[in-house]
Amino acid sequence: MVYVFFADGFEEVEAIEPIDIMRRAGIEVLTVSLGDAPVTGAHNICVKADIVIDEVNKDDIEAIVLPGGGRGHENLDASNSVHALISYAVANGRYVCAICAAPSILGRRQLLDGKKATCFPGFEKYLYGADYVTDKVVKDGRFITARGAGAAAEFGFEITAALKGRETAEAVKAQMQF
Repeated sequence: MVYVFFADGFEEVEAIEPIDIMRRAGIEVLTVSLGDAPVTGAHNICVKADIVIDEVNKDDIEAIVLPGGGRGHENLDASNSVHALISYAVANGRYVCAICAAPSILGRRQLLDGKKATCFPGFEKYLYGADYVTDKVVKDGRFITARGAGAAAEFGFEITAALKGRETAEAVKAQMQF
């Protein structure tokens, strides 16, 4: 199961486009909110998540996805429950995927130490110990990071390739005329 976290202020395209791509590939994805109410994105799009964070089944985690967005990544970073799930995923060899400003959540915890990573320009100063690169999407071990909204599709394809193989990701790209 892939869990995509929604927090108020999240960048909508960075969450929704990868979800669409993964679901087209047959990957089970659940969206997760930090609370019961619908979540309002950075561009005032309200989204009702599939579950609330307390309903995440840690044993089912294949990957967690952290969208960016100014307030969105700050709200994720302020959640002890999000940090606990990140810690669980890392300790158990699951994928941890973050886009835009969200890689800074991982960087501040030094989880990217010695790893290649990317993020939205200006947030690289928070990627403590990482080998910062300017590629749109970077996969290093079990971490997948991406620069921002313009890389949302490539981010989704890279997560798909990690979970279902490059051939599946390429098939979805072809289907989508990407």
